[in-house]
Amino acid sequence: MLAQLQSDMKLALKAGEKQKLSTIRMLLSAIKNEAIEKRKELTDEEILTVIQREIKQRRNAIEEFKKGNRTDLMAESETEIAWLEAYLPAQLSDNELDALVRQVVADLNATPAEFGKVMGKLMPLVKGKADGTRVQAAVKNSFK
Repeated sequence: MLAQLQSDMKLALKAGEKQKLSTIRMLLSAIKNEAIEKRKELTDEEILTVIQREIKQRRNAIEEFKKGNRTDLMAESETEIAWLEAYLPAQLSDNELDALVRQVVADLNATPAEFGKVMGKLMPLVKGKADGTRVQAAVKNSFK
């Protein structure tokens, strides 16, 4: 994963894609900081976690930009999100996510009071394939 990012950074540099280059550099910096913090090289799974965190930060920034009526910055963040999402595995469709939630709820024979238990079992299964907010909403809907 790290080699792919570095290769893409070189390609963006050669192609003169400044915004893509900047986004990849920010991501590599975040990965390096995480590796320093953990005092070890990151696995691909840990790199995926960093990418998801970067995407979440940009989505939060978009919400703030909406409040400030900064459409230019919103568009920039949306473009960065698209580039970052390219490094994530294919996302689960709503139907696939709902089926997985129903299966976990049935396996655990869970009640609405056991929401946390369902989330705890489900999140490792969808890691990198679905955003936590989507998973949370799907679990809540399954108990309706």
